[in-house]
Amino acid sequence: MRSADPGATTTCEYVQTGLAARPVRLPSETAVPTSGTVTYVLAMTNGNVRLTLDRVRAPCTVHSFSSLADQGFFTATRCPRLVDKTFFILQCGDPSGSGKGGPGYTFASEIDGTESYTKGVVAMANSGPNLNGSQFFLVWDDSTSLNSNRSYTIFGTMDAASRDVVASMASEGEDGSDPRGGGRPNNPCEIIKVTRS
Repeated sequence: MRSADPGATTTCEYVQTGLAARPVRLPSETAVPTSGTVTYVLAMTNGNVRLTLDRVRAPCTVHSFSSLADQGFFTATRCPRLVDKTFFILQCGDPSGSGKGGPGYTFASEIDGTESYTKGVVAMANSGPNLNGSQFFLVWDDSTSLNSNRSYTIFGTMDAASRDVVASMASEGEDGSDPRGGGRPNNPCEIIKVTRS
């Protein structure tokens, strides 16, 4: 666990990897805060989802998310994947809507082996070890079957009202199209806009 000293900072590395799903600047790599929290509200199809992001636990992940959110990367995007059996996640953060798009860069995972994907967790999706991009998932119910892997960076939480919003969208089901499990949500599950609060 990193220091929670106010004013403490770290350096992060964001590696350019290809084309972004939407034009975006790389996050800054120096003077990244390692204390406190930052809150964002996702205005979604069924209501507001409030994310409290933890800079102590995952400073580079929070910094990347903040950079993308502040640039409008997530605005007017649909969440491409819902899993509603065995584990319970709504995966968002790909402006292409395909589940394959990203920000055109990757960065390292911030994990310590104690990750537990309980209800209310906000975590990064990835395409392999240390290959985080822009996609993240919202856990609306306990998904401890993911604990056997523990490879997904947990960088925030949702409150109970926000979990209920995600659950209401998830209750409409998915189309079973993803070979990894789940599929495209039947609800639009759109992030209409993102605001920092």
